[in-house]
Amino acid sequence: MKSVLTLSAVVLAAMLASAPAAFAADEVNVSNGLTLTGNPLGLHGVDPVSMFDGEVPRIGDATYTSEHDGVDYYFSTETAQQLFDADPGAFLPQFGGFCAFGVYVGKKLDGDVRFADIVDGKLYLFVNEAIFEKYLENREEVLAVAYDTWPGILSTPVDDL
Repeated sequence: MKSVLTLSAVVLAAMLASAPAAFAADEVNVSNGLTLTGNPLGLHGVDPVSMFDGEVPRIGDATYTSEHDGVDYYFSTETAQQLFDADPGAFLPQFGGFCAFGVYVGKKLDGDVRFADIVDGKLYLFVNEAIFEKYLENREEVLAVAYDTWPGILSTPVDDL
């Protein structure tokens, strides 16, 4: 009987240890597949630092890879990687890289770097041009409601929304 309880405790501990990874899977919008390090790729391989320099976002290079919260990010230069490593929160998109308008309506939609806005130093992504234009009609409300909604859907799998 004691060995059955011990085995059960070991199995339960293993399940609980792996649970955070399962919950985190849909907390950040990542590309399908894994990088060479075994982590998912964030921001579809676009250099997050490049989103803040006012130019066209640049595709990152796997040579310059940094991991943050189990997600890999690619950078176009070593300097960009160093800036990110010093303060990842300053460059990561809000709502895990999901579309801010999607979060506003309670969904986790893909965020596209072609449709982005920076408000008060924070990066917001949108799924397409039509949704981005809709967001621009009432920026403050969309962001305020999205921030209120995000905690309630943060750990919810995409397919369950």
